Amino acid sequence: MRAPTYMATLAAALFGVPATATEDACKTRYSKWMASSIISREQGIMTGEGGASEALQAGFVQKAFTALSTYYPKSAATYEQYVRKSALSATQFLSNASNDALSYPMDRLSNGNAALALSPTKGTSPYRITAEALRQSITLNRRNAENGLWYFVYPYWSYLDGMYSLGPFYTLYTLTTPSNSSSATAAALADMVYQFEILWDHTRNVSTGLLTHGYDALRDAVWADPKTGASPYVWGRSLGWYTMALLDTIEILDKEEAPSKYKTPLLEKFQALIPAVIKNVDPNTGGWWQIVDQGEREGNYIESSATAMFSYSLLKGVRLGYLPSKLAPTATKLGTQAQKLLTDTFVVKEADGTLGYNGTVAVCSLNSTATFEYYVGQPILYNSVLGSAAYLLASLEVERLG
Repeated sequence: MRAPTYMATLAAALFGVPATATEDACKTRYSKWMASSIISREQGIMTGEGGASEALQAGFVQKAFTALSTYYPKSAATYEQYVRKSALSATQFLSNASNDALSYPMDRLSNGNAALALSPTKGTSPYRITAEALRQSITLNRRNAENGLWYFVYPYWSYLDGMYSLGPFYTLYTLTTPSNSSSATAAALADMVYQFEILWDHTRNVSTGLLTHGYDALRDAVWADPKTGASPYVWGRSLGWYTMALLDTIEILDKEEAPSKYKTPLLEKFQALIPAVIKNVDPNTGGWWQIVDQGEREGNYIESSATAMFSYSLLKGVRLGYLPSKLAPTATKLGTQAQKLLTDTFVVKEADGTLGYNGTVAVCSLNSTATFEYYVGQPILYNSVLGSAAYLLASLEVERLG
């Protein structure tokens, strides 16, 4: 089947509109349109050939589609089916705890939420096996002398990036697995909060309120600050991962009625971080820079995945009541403007009816010089699902506004 015919059929199924759907028919449902485009590209399906970030791509798609199915119940079956397909593909690669801890960054844990949702609390389903392996991989994950988790194989280095996957899964597993004793539950939740805190303590710049990409506990890396071990630059997407991690973890703690002592420190960080994010929005475009606090420094640019992540965080933070009421109007305005910027500037309406997505930087690693030139010199990818899934989530929050 040729792509235009396939996409016309898919558009009719997802949007409930004729195959010749116009832009006007879909303009308030860009989340669904982008979801259908991700499906058509078969993104978020692990094949073993997508490199170390493949697990994150799968987990991010699962999370985005799960949110979409909740808000659009009439289309939920389509999204839930794709979540199952993605989660099942992940079970082929993420079912051995020791291998998981060595072969994939902490981002692997983003697959855990769907694995939990798709499996009973006990048994031998592939989803449950994966959920248990992922949880065990946290225990096996290497740590530095301060008990901070290594992000990957780079010795003693911790990244903001991993918290998006660790925080929500660690919390959800701990609060929904009956076999945990009260002491084990308390220890796991305390450890989860601690991982947020140690990154905050090492990477936060008190003058800007922003967090840099990560830190080296040994202070040996070429980029490490001699006192804190922090890397020197605020990479937009890593800060976006951390911001979303705070927000989504707080939401789970609320839903599962966890003791407030676990929510409070995360909420305080979210409420302290968001004003700094707002302060660093580009006033001319309404987006956020690749290096967030470097403004119009030559070579810097507005990056589409980070902009989508901040749009989502601002809007969802207001919706869930996690931001002070006096900040809500500004947060809503900026979040909405950012999603519009993305739609107008980075979304590409393809001839076959799909939406393309541009302006997303490739993976940036601290296994580098971590200089300004390194960050702004990394390739820009077309249709990176790390950008398009973030855009889906931001668009969904705009659609929730009505």
